[in-house]
Amino acid sequence: MASDRTKHLKRLRKLHRSARGWSVRAGLLTGATAILIPYSGLGLPDAFWAAAAGGSIAMTWWRWHDYRAFRALPVPPEPDPALAGAVARDKLVGLVQRLPAGRTAIAEFDRQRESFKLRGLTVAEPWRRLDRAATMLSGLVGRLGPAAEAAVLDATVAERQLRDLAQRCASVERAMQIGPAGANLRPAHRALAEQLEQGVAAYEQFVTAAAGCVAEDNLAVGNLHDATAFLRGVAEGLADLRNPQAMPRPQTA
Repeated sequence: MASDRTKHLKRLRKLHRSARGWSVRAGLLTGATAILIPYSGLGLPDAFWAAAAGGSIAMTWWRWHDYRAFRALPVPPEPDPALAGAVARDKLVGLVQRLPAGRTAIAEFDRQRESFKLRGLTVAEPWRRLDRAATMLSGLVGRLGPAAEAAVLDATVAERQLRDLAQRCASVERAMQIGPAGANLRPAHRALAEQLEQGVAAYEQFVTAAAGCVAEDNLAVGNLHDATAFLRGVAEGLADLRNPQAMPRPQTA
């Protein structure tokens, strides 16, 4: 989409071309009238020539007037490249999402981008396992039936909290790499990493139980209830972990 500055300059060029074009027409018609009237004398066709010449002169005046008035207006500033890029990206995402597989492609792209940001950190492997389990669960949701809706909702909440926990763990790990002072964050990072590992393992256990239900395993229903209860407990623990008092305090020198 063109910016306001581009539209302004484009209209200014259009007005200038129109004014020059009418200037040429007015000159041709006025010259033809000045030559033909003395050459053939006054007549009805000469009235049309004179009217056309007079009209073209008037249009020329108006076109130059419009051009000068528009040229006096302030030109919009250059658009912010970051803002322009964000707008273009949003439009592209909206266009892709209208395609049959657009939403799936956008979701996969977002997952890959987040995984790339975590590359080289200890949370990269739990994040990858969580992604794989979440993808498997999304393919099972439609086959679990309405009786498992509450369990799936618990899993959705737990997944969101686990992703938030992974991002916080990654932030702490990056801060640890700043300098010697980052060593004080090791206890906090260790606690977050252990909680993340426990949560991802519980989520994988839930997905395994859900897959057993889809396979109509007689023992899977009980396993799904147990896995749901365990996952709900992990989610409650993650919610408590957001309380600063639950976090280990960094060691001070």
